[in-house]
Amino acid sequence: MMWGYGLDMGWMWLWGVLMLLGIALLVLVAVRVFSGGRAGYQGGFPPPGQPGPGGHWPGRSRARQILDERFAKGELTPDQYREQVRVLGEEP
Repeated sequence: MMWGYGLDMGWMWLWGVLMLLGIALLVLVAVRVFSGGRAGYQGGFPPPGQPGPGGHWPGRSRARQILDERFAKGELTPDQYREQVRVLGEEP
């Protein structure tokens, strides 16, 4: 006597795997929702290569940011840029 299980018992492992994946997905969604959708943005520091809050690069003074912007616009030559960075006492 099979007690109602028959051949379907072989597929029960699939339900266990699907339940684990569903729970993992729910945890991932909850973490993203409650962390503001910015996973990896911890301690007030942005991910590498991205400006921080207010569009400022961490560790650079406002004067250096202005120099960087002017150099990017082509208003300064590379030599002028390096000289100004040296005057500020920061490394290029």
